[in-house]
Amino acid sequence: MQAIVIGGGVMGLSSAYFLRTSGWAVTVLEKGDYTDNCSYGNAGYVCPSHFIPLATPGIIQQGLKWMANPSSPFYVEPRFNWPLIKWALTFSKSATAEKVAAAAVPLRDIALFSQQTYLDWKQEGIEMSYEAKGLLEYFQTAEKEAHAHHTAEQAHALGLRAEVLTAAQVRAMEPQTTLELKGALYFNDDAHIYPPKLMRSLREKLTAMGVQLLANEEATGFEKKGDKITAVKTATKQFAADAVVLAAGSWSRELAKAASLDIPLVGGRGYSITMENSSNKLNHPAVLMEGRVAITPMDGNKIRFGGTMEITATDQPPRLKRVEGIISAVKRYLPEFVIPMPTVDKLWYGFRPCSADGLPYIGRNPKYGNMVLATGHAMVGLSLGAGTGKLVAELLNGEKPSVDLNPYNPARFD
Repeated sequence: MQAIVIGGGVMGLSSAYFLRTSGWAVTVLEKGDYTDNCSYGNAGYVCPSHFIPLATPGIIQQGLKWMANPSSPFYVEPRFNWPLIKWALTFSKSATAEKVAAAAVPLRDIALFSQQTYLDWKQEGIEMSYEAKGLLEYFQTAEKEAHAHHTAEQAHALGLRAEVLTAAQVRAMEPQTTLELKGALYFNDDAHIYPPKLMRSLREKLTAMGVQLLANEEATGFEKKGDKITAVKTATKQFAADAVVLAAGSWSRELAKAASLDIPLVGGRGYSITMENSSNKLNHPAVLMEGRVAITPMDGNKIRFGGTMEITATDQPPRLKRVEGIISAVKRYLPEFVIPMPTVDKLWYGFRPCSADGLPYIGRNPKYGNMVLATGHAMVGLSLGAGTGKLVAELLNGEKPSVDLNPYNPARFD
């Protein structure tokens, strides 16, 4: 049985791993060279704490306020684009307290399942620099302090550990630098990894297992017969398929459309700066609540700063004002940190695939049942990557999924 996986990010490689392990012949088609997609430049969080989806009450109004600020953490580029308009309308309908509450259990379940899958990989020798140090969310205002207490209560109700720390408690955890904050929300159960090491190790493992990893081979469409996809087309070739996994990240919408499935999905661009052997030192990963920036000490001698959610066309050049916003936010909390403004060649940026409600799309295409989607994970793609791949294999192997997949149904907006 031949599986064609479209996309060489963590979703695609994880799916390839579990399919190959269960006996499938697997070919992965990646439009780039496997080295620069969103699975490489993210904050590296493995985070059950992220049970609140992107579509939350008030996010639309906040986004409108930020529109005029070129360095703001959230930006939607105004343009007439029907898929964007449709996504925005669906997103606004999803941003309710009821839907946020309903998303919490599904997001928790898949995150915990994926975290355990990463631990299994670690035991199997897949390198990733996994560290279980939790996650601190710094706050500077009374508003965010109240939000931290509320979120901690939600975490406890979900069976997750969380505690609100005073400024003195946080400074005791990070004595090597000055911190400007009122306190922090500490998620004890979170972990982090070094994404480039994970992705390199996965590619090496898959190659040794006999998986074909084809670079610069962009899927463009499909051959179909009845209710099956029989082949995946690229510019010059066709790849026969008994099953297809669509894990093409922010480029998944167009391919899903070519397979008769309309999924509301846009690319949300993020940026990150990674420094090696830097004087900037932290012991624990941190999120700056008001600044919406993530900081992760990684792999022994590295520290990464990342952030922004920029809804824009995938062919737009990077906006360096967004990077200035990241650096400025860090300085407000960590005044001793020194982060030179990077040149474009030293800057990472990439597009996260954002669904219209903050839940990923994981499941079969109702029109062509031998296609399974694994996309739309937004800012938790790395966190959910290992588990999503395992769920994909369970579906294609006819097994009962380890996690209830109904909330992630790719056709839920039809």
